[in-house]
Amino acid sequence: MKLLGSRLRGWNLLQKDIKVCFFHNRREEFQDFYSEENDLVYCNNIWAVMDVLDHEPKTTEWRLFIDSLKTSLKAVLLHDGNQFPSVPLAYATNMKET
Repeated sequence: MKLLGSRLRGWNLLQKDIKVCFFHNRREEFQDFYSEENDLVYCNNIWAVMDVLDHEPKTTEWRLFIDSLKTSLKAVLLHDGNQFPSVPLAYATNMKET
């Protein structure tokens, strides 16, 4: 990512005020809350994830969004007021609808 940002800037494809950021090992904080089974990654403790994110897990303020395509499946929690970013619950590739 760092190299890509540098090259784009060198080729004058980025405006001068654009910042290129990247994160290392951010997923490690959440790794224990997700499991993987047969190409499906899913959250095994949503309450702990909400606690780490410092979100109050009121069920009336969050809704489940499922996006299903021919090649993938994604499930996230969306905050009703869009005050918080979405919380990923499940992701799958190479699964057929059954």
